[in-house]
Amino acid sequence: MPKIKTNKAAKKRFHVTGSGKLVRTKGPKSHLRRKKAKRVKRLFGGKVELDSTRISDKIKNLI
Repeated sequence: MPKIKTNKAAKKRFHVTGSGKLVRTKGPKSHLRRKKAKRVKRLFGGKVELDSTRISDKIKNLI
């Protein structure tokens, strides 16, 4: 059976932590930043763990 190709879009958006959880970056942080308040830019700077195990299992298969 051939290997499953990596979905490059999923690979760029998500990564797996050492404990196996999926992490994604928050949304609009690179576009039109001069208008946004410092607080908003700070909030968009971090990473968020994916909650749903059903979705995270599908994404792990793509990666």
